Amino acid sequence: MLPESANFGGAALFLRCAMPFSRLAAIFSLLTRQSWLFAALTILLAVMVGAAGFAWIEDLSAVDAIYLATQTVVTVGYGDLPPKTEAGRIFATIFMLVGGGAVVYALSILAQQIVQSEVLAALGGRRRSQAMSKLENHFIVCGAGRVGARIITELKKQNCQFVVLEADEKKVAPLIEAGEMVIIGDATLEENLRRARVAQAKGLAACLPDDADNVYVVLTARDLNREMHIVARAVEEQAEPKLIRAGANRVVAPTIIGSLSMARALTKPAIADFMDSIIAEELDLVFEEFLIGPDSIYAGKKIKETNMRTELDLVIIAIRRKSGERIFHPSGETEIAAGDLLILIGRAETLQKMLKVVG
Repeated sequence: MLPESANFGGAALFLRCAMPFSRLAAIFSLLTRQSWLFAALTILLAVMVGAAGFAWIEDLSAVDAIYLATQTVVTVGYGDLPPKTEAGRIFATIFMLVGGGAVVYALSILAQQIVQSEVLAALGGRRRSQAMSKLENHFIVCGAGRVGARIITELKKQNCQFVVLEADEKKVAPLIEAGEMVIIGDATLEENLRRARVAQAKGLAACLPDDADNVYVVLTARDLNREMHIVARAVEEQAEPKLIRAGANRVVAPTIIGSLSMARALTKPAIADFMDSIIAEELDLVFEEFLIGPDSIYAGKKIKETNMRTELDLVIIAIRRKSGERIFHPSGETEIAAGDLLILIGRAETLQKMLKVVG
């Protein structure tokens, strides 16, 4: 029986011998996942091994040896530079079987990866199309540029269902990889808006970089869905009235909003800091709007009779009546009616509690 120290020594020796093999296995596994790199390195290694063998056995120059090895692995035959010695022919035979087999194996892995990726892409596209065909009350984002990307980020934060319409595939490649619903095409075309189920959509954001395109999107979308809420981006200030006439409910001009924000930050920094803190969710305060349905527990009650202020600690900023009348900072005596839209600010947790019962 070996002493205990010998057992530890044998185990250590085994681990030292096994570690290089485990590293090689890990490297091989990584290369096979990167099929292009694996195929290129396999072919290069086969040519280098063959060239070294032919140079040594046949006494060839480096160029001739590489040429002969390349002829072998690509199986084009020996038309002008065959092996001259018996040992060279034996080596060529073995190299054809081993080197050529390795190259064929590498190329088969590459072909398998290509076919597999194409099949997965087709299946993924089919699944997205099936899911898209069932969408209702979703949002459509036309354009995935800088403005559109921020809208998408916000929609994802709020767990909203959305479809992105973008002509440039590069801009939406990360969204496609993440499994989001994307249509690669021109958002101004009616058929693409129909594919995005614009007739069943809750809202649409037209944020293309060209005002004329945004006007066309708004016109087409409004014709296909009279009830949908449409927000449009105006690159130039003079495009705002045109977008409103086209059917946009609201027009946002980033340059105007940016300049007003800078002016507020310059003249009223405390207010600017507070608003920025809410937007950045640093204060755990959020703005929310709630539509009071006819069966809501709040319908027909005065504000002081509800639990909004006492229990939920919510601040009612304004009420927009069904008639269009707006009441800012309503008092406790103000009665809430079915069809009213409440605009509140409060903690996200309490707003979620209200959402469950406000319907």
